[in-house]
Amino acid sequence: MIHTLEADGVQLHYGEWKILSDIYIKCETGSVTGLLGRNGMGKSTLMNLIYGCQKGQSQSVRVDGLRVSCAFQEPQLVAYLPQFNFIPNGLTLKKVFADFEVTFDSLIESLPELGDRYLTKFKDLSGGQKRLVEIYLMLKTPGRFALLDEPFSMLSPLWIELVKSWISDEKQNKGILLTDHLYHDVMEISDQLYVLTDGKTHFIKDMEQVEWLGYAKL
Repeated sequence: MIHTLEADGVQLHYGEWKILSDIYIKCETGSVTGLLGRNGMGKSTLMNLIYGCQKGQSQSVRVDGLRVSCAFQEPQLVAYLPQFNFIPNGLTLKKVFADFEVTFDSLIESLPELGDRYLTKFKDLSGGQKRLVEIYLMLKTPGRFALLDEPFSMLSPLWIELVKSWISDEKQNKGILLTDHLYHDVMEISDQLYVLTDGKTHFIKDMEQVEWLGYAKL
């Protein structure tokens, strides 16, 4: 069965400054939905609105047609990777993986360099290792959808390719909505694509639209 995550009717403004005003975005299980947009266009804000940790003047977020106002309270539905590290520095990887009910051994199969870090505290990992752990957890936690905000930041090209393989594999189990400034990588792994500009989302039917909307030269 295909499940859907949709957001529309989003209105967010500060005084006369409109951040989001004409939004529709849909993510389905079994696929990757990419969201592109320049800095300051509201991509992270839209992610936060979908997750329910930020409110606009109005918004409608639905899973399978049923309204969800606080997705962060329903981890069986949606997991969210923010731009910043969210795991407390004092926790060991053993504790973190136990809390998220994800097996550490499954990570080591694709990232063997962390094999001896099971009892290591999160603060003692490198910036890239921290990001990899958080991405992996958000992809592997139970739930129908994963929202990934800048998953490729702080990662080497080799690790970016690894994360892309994780995303491609995990989309068989859930729907994935991701945004990142490395748009070539986003476009490569996305099954459908939106561009956010001037507060509006545009569903991309032809890659030439990405140029027409002024986002990038392809």
